[in-house]
Amino acid sequence: MDPKVIGIIVVVVLVLIVAAIMISRKREAERLRKAFGTEYDREVEAAGSRSKAEAELHKREKRVEKLDIRPLPPKQRETFLSEWQEVQTRFVDDPRKSIALADALVGEVMKARGYPVDDFEQRAADISVEHPELVSNYRAAHEIAVRHRQGKAGTEDLRAAFIGYRSMFEELLGTPAEEPVH
Repeated sequence: MDPKVIGIIVVVVLVLIVAAIMISRKREAERLRKAFGTEYDREVEAAGSRSKAEAELHKREKRVEKLDIRPLPPKQRETFLSEWQEVQTRFVDDPRKSIALADALVGEVMKARGYPVDDFEQRAADISVEHPELVSNYRAAHEIAVRHRQGKAGTEDLRAAFIGYRSMFEELLGTPAEEPVH
């Protein structure tokens, strides 16, 4: 075979391989962007590059795959609902204490579902895999709770934090274990 033809074939094959890799990376980036939503953009900004952010998001997915995340048994779910109603009722009279209680209760629900809860950033990263649309609200609520402990959060901030915790709580509580998810 003519060496020029072999050279052309090698170049064409290399171009096809490079194109396939680029297409694959683009598809994966789109999958991650769609799966993580605004969390994708936040991670790109935090990591400083798209490739580092995507590696971190992959790492999160692999980590969460290994966790034993489970729905709550009906009795435990009812107990948590009752506790939440008490926290919510208390908000009117004591919003500051209610924020601390809401933060703690969300942590308890996460732990009961099988999420590790030792470190907030890891907790938020784990939650972002299955609840990416809520993790920004959860981070904002937690940040307000931290500012509150430092005496730097007003009543409107506390109200916003409580709403963030409530959305996270409701999502984590999910449907009762005996009900099929539609």
